[in-house]
Amino acid sequence: MPAKLVSVNVGLPRDITWRGQIVHTGIWKNSTPGRVMARKLNLDGDGQGDLAGHGGLHRAVMVYQLESYQYWQRELGRNNFLYGHFGENFTVDGLPDAEVCIGDRYRVGSALFEVSQPRVTCYRVGIRTDDPQMAAKLVAHHRPGFYFRVLEEGEVGAGDEIIKVADGPERLSVAEIDAMLYLRGRTREQLERALRIPSLSEGWKSSFRPLLHQETKGSATQGNPGLAPSGPPPAWPGFRTLRVSRIARESSSVTSLELAPSDERPLVAALPGQFIVLRIKTAPDGPPVMRNYSLSDLPSTDHYRVSIKQETNGVASTYLHNKIAVGDLLDVAAPRGTFTLQPGGNPVVLLSAGVGATPVLAMLHALANEASTREVWWLFGARNREDHPFAEESRALLKRLPNGKSYIWYSRPSSQDRPGVDFDASGRIAIAALEKIAVPIDADFYLCGPSAFLRDLTAGLGTLGVSADRVHAEIFGAGKPTTPGIAATPHPPPHPPEGPAGPGPRVSFARSGLNVSWDPKFPSLLDLAEACDVPVRWACRTGVCHTCESGLISGSVAYQPEPLEPSAPGNLLICCSQPQGDVVIDL
Repeated sequence: MPAKLVSVNVGLPRDITWRGQIVHTGIWKNSTPGRVMARKLNLDGDGQGDLAGHGGLHRAVMVYQLESYQYWQRELGRNNFLYGHFGENFTVDGLPDAEVCIGDRYRVGSALFEVSQPRVTCYRVGIRTDDPQMAAKLVAHHRPGFYFRVLEEGEVGAGDEIIKVADGPERLSVAEIDAMLYLRGRTREQLERALRIPSLSEGWKSSFRPLLHQETKGSATQGNPGLAPSGPPPAWPGFRTLRVSRIARESSSVTSLELAPSDERPLVAALPGQFIVLRIKTAPDGPPVMRNYSLSDLPSTDHYRVSIKQETNGVASTYLHNKIAVGDLLDVAAPRGTFTLQPGGNPVVLLSAGVGATPVLAMLHALANEASTREVWWLFGARNREDHPFAEESRALLKRLPNGKSYIWYSRPSSQDRPGVDFDASGRIAIAALEKIAVPIDADFYLCGPSAFLRDLTAGLGTLGVSADRVHAEIFGAGKPTTPGIAATPHPPPHPPEGPAGPGPRVSFARSGLNVSWDPKFPSLLDLAEACDVPVRWACRTGVCHTCESGLISGSVAYQPEPLEPSAPGNLLICCSQPQGDVVIDL
């Protein structure tokens, strides 16, 4: 018996108030009578509030089943659901997620549709259904629903039969594809089959590729790289005491510290580009200060080198520049981070400004150490020669590379700075300048510097046609928040939450430089971070999507609810975790 279109549901985005914030969302859909035109991007009268996560060619029409409505009514003990309540455009009788396969094609009315991907669940379905855990439930119960791509535009209406006209290749169901991304138990064979499906959206394929790489290497315990890329597990938990073995002045504002083991245990060589966290006691009776610094030389097992810029009014940088001495001890967390040099044969462009040179300098060291034959570009911006760290060091490394190239910009050259010797051009690094010197667009680009530098150059590389997966960027300090659908509002610097200090353990947000006490009134560490205006990333808020996955530098957490799949070792999901004792988080 053919499936049937029970209801066509549309709705334009609206602003709603949620937890004191404005959310722009198209999750509210209402059943509409008569015929509706299905177009390439959506139905007439319909729209999506967050186009980064919803809508587009592969997510034009959302489908959910009448049978799933009945299932949730029984499961949740509710009878107040209306058509469109799950944000779907088509409420259908038939087409179960366990049977419909990616690539299946259906004729509905005069339109032709193709199944492109499962629904990507987010917190807004929890708002609409008044169940904060609904995003996780849809996945855990294998009832996500799915999207149609519109192959042929046409009119549809309630009562239309849904006629299957073609089977998708590989015969992987919506429920199976969804579980492969979000739940444990995926296999290499499943992933290979999924990647062969032409109609599966590129977003899902880009998540499956690192999962396949993980399965091929046999490292299935390293979290979910399809959702949250991560490096190897930290070499040691928490902090280890290292000794300052050498101090060197690199420029007028940058000083390097070499840190060696204070005992007989060797260090673990970092990956080129990784960082460490220092726990610094700047005052005898004050709380420690946490700062993360990129390692800036060749990965080694006998020492780490960090290079620190003296910041105006910087508590940690002032202490490290003026108070620290050879022989002093510092608490150091193990190297971590995903901004690392990737293998391959493509050209490499190391693009930085100021002290942003540190992680890409480690990459330059690694390339020179292996005498790489790759084309390597060292592109760097400074104010002038006095403020140009690692000038001789980088020149010496480039001489060891058969295809090494360098170009230096000074934004404020002094009268003593020599064009063609100390620097190549005046001004700041700009995309037009990269075009002028013929930087190859098929290169892997590694960027580190101030936020405006990263923003402008990342956008500019996109306009040149550089593939987004070849552009890697590292941000100093707190990262850019990801809060889908939330209206942008000014946020103050991170601060303790309002009201009396909580009675719980110490929570340290390392990048934000904030130490506060846990209060059980907060459901999760994410809620605490938001109350402190610490920049955060999240999407589902229920332990599904791993958008909130962050580094757990020290301490341990408990989960409520349990995430559907664990984070990588050394990480945590802040959206559903609570501290068990003092914790330090890389936020």
